[in-house]
Amino acid sequence: MHFEARFSAVGGQGIILAGTIIADAAFLEGLQAAGSPTYTAQVRGGPTKVDVIVDDDAILFPRTSEIDFFLSLATKSYKQFGVDLKPGVPVVIDPNLVEIPKEHEELYTIYRIPIIDLTAKNLGRMVYTSAVALGTMVALTDVVSEESIREALKRRAPKGTEMYNMKALDVGINAAKELHATMA
Repeated sequence: MHFEARFSAVGGQGIILAGTIIADAAFLEGLQAAGSPTYTAQVRGGPTKVDVIVDDDAILFPRTSEIDFFLSLATKSYKQFGVDLKPGVPVVIDPNLVEIPKEHEELYTIYRIPIIDLTAKNLGRMVYTSAVALGTMVALTDVVSEESIREALKRRAPKGTEMYNMKALDVGINAAKELHATMA
């Protein structure tokens, strides 16, 4: 198995952490993982992304070339990092924050999930955005199990926030599953 995921946003939305948690979950399953974050000099508010490769075998070159899953929380980041996507891959965008080119509607499977609004409404604190985003990936791919993501997230969550992080993960999983069911 070889899987490439990319999360993009603006600095401060927790996307780099999401990549770390995916890699941690892969390690828990005995898989190999490598993450490559990218951000501009404008750390807060600038375009940012994290690429994560998960593989059964050693990862000799930690750069992505054929993305299997893409999530974006900002138009600027989508435009900059929405490249190298395989045809038909799941692309999750926050419809309140991301505008995509019309031709992408036909190239990829677009999931419009209002991640920021869901985080605010269900958790009241934006610090849980990355967990909601992770939930969407878990629901739409089979790269790592839900159990492994939960364990990896618990290990990274600050003490006392584990319950909120699990709730955030569930919000993302449920939103993606509900939307996927209506698209099928």
